[in-house]
Amino acid sequence: MSTDRVSVHGGWASRWVFILAATGSAVGLGSIWKFPYMVGVYGGGAFVLVFLACIALIGLPVMLAETLIGRRARQSPANALKALALEAGHSAKWSWGAFAGMITALLILSFYSVVGGWSLDYIIDMGRGDFQGVTADQVGAYFSAVTADPWRLTLWHTLFMLLSALVIAKGVVAGLERSLRIMMPLLFVMLLVLLGYSMTTGHFMQGLHFMFDFSLDRLLDGLLPAMGHAFFSLSVGVGSIMVYGAYMPKHSSLAGTVMGVALLDTFVSLVAGMALFPIVFAAGLNPSEGPGLMFISLPFAFGNVAFGQLMGVVFFVLVAIAAWSSAISLLEPMVAYLVERTKIRRGWVTFWLAFSCWFVGLGTVFSFNVWQQAKFFVNEGDAFHLYRWGAAGGLDFFGVIDFFTSRIMLPLGGLCFVVFAGWVMGREAVRDELSLRSPLLFTLALFLMRYVAPVGILVVFAAQLWK
Repeated sequence: MSTDRVSVHGGWASRWVFILAATGSAVGLGSIWKFPYMVGVYGGGAFVLVFLACIALIGLPVMLAETLIGRRARQSPANALKALALEAGHSAKWSWGAFAGMITALLILSFYSVVGGWSLDYIIDMGRGDFQGVTADQVGAYFSAVTADPWRLTLWHTLFMLLSALVIAKGVVAGLERSLRIMMPLLFVMLLVLLGYSMTTGHFMQGLHFMFDFSLDRLLDGLLPAMGHAFFSLSVGVGSIMVYGAYMPKHSSLAGTVMGVALLDTFVSLVAGMALFPIVFAAGLNPSEGPGLMFISLPFAFGNVAFGQLMGVVFFVLVAIAAWSSAISLLEPMVAYLVERTKIRRGWVTFWLAFSCWFVGLGTVFSFNVWQQAKFFVNEGDAFHLYRWGAAGGLDFFGVIDFFTSRIMLPLGGLCFVVFAGWVMGREAVRDELSLRSPLLFTLALFLMRYVAPVGILVVFAAQLWK
């Protein structure tokens, strides 16, 4: 029986560890800055309502699908889809979708590690007081100098990748579970410290108004952005949640646990906004300048408010933890797969995968300096060039990887998983894994996985591809 399967990698001690792990996977750089920014730009409270609705209709069904597939099979994503597809009398080729998702996770990790390395760099810079009393132009010049130095970026990229690999190499219990039991509570504590500090700036209510003033006339403006961010915010589509689900205790309530993860991820995002925007206002900055200014606007803000040096260190430690917890979830699916397939020791598998991601990540490092003139997919009048050095348009190496993963592979991966759970596994297998007492709730969950979420993902896919 499939329900008797046991993961060869071990398992979480309790459902709360799974919640910590899945929340750590979901809470990343986007949760700390992008979500609060989007709330302010797209209508405040109206956007929050739309976002929560999209979480319920799109994000939760996909996350539920990934988790139940993982817990049912107790294997890595590719092997899970293969085993369950054969069990249901379908083609083993469904595993290709999961394998593509695991490759996508490694590609994301390759550039995520570079950005995570920036946060480590800024912890040191902020602690030394490099941003105290500086102007916005000086902070911008400082960031440009950091990204223009390939050796400096490579150093921090290497350190961040080593930290991520170290956790994975130690295994599920000694590595993942033990580190997450420390990292996630520390993240929550630091977030609450920042929130408490923001209440003393004199601009706390201004920050709340920026985030939550209800602009009903702008409800439709934020619909597509809310749908897209609801899908991406829960870290679905690459198999990270699926492999974490494989380590989840059988007796735990699957639906309730997944809902708890979604609520906790949303809570962290909202608190991050409430903590950061008062600080931005206190420094006289425009909070609507964009999500890409984490390393410019906020260092300037911390450099020009009371106790900003200390709070700046707290913030960038918070960012580093969020990036770290997401990074380890991106590496785990392929590590688990290769350990199952090859029986090579986990440490060696982790080393070679981390090295491969590190090597690809050098392309992102060089995109900001020595390869800055290298452009791909260039349109020049009526001519299209796959690659052209020094072109005015096109994408750099980092842009290509980001476009391919976030706009193409992530939505397709989510679509594969939710369709597999809704249509391929079969009603009885899904019913057994969900263990919902109410037939009405089971029918609703299956309806969302079969119809609502796939349509929503296709809309997100079209919007991401053509925007």
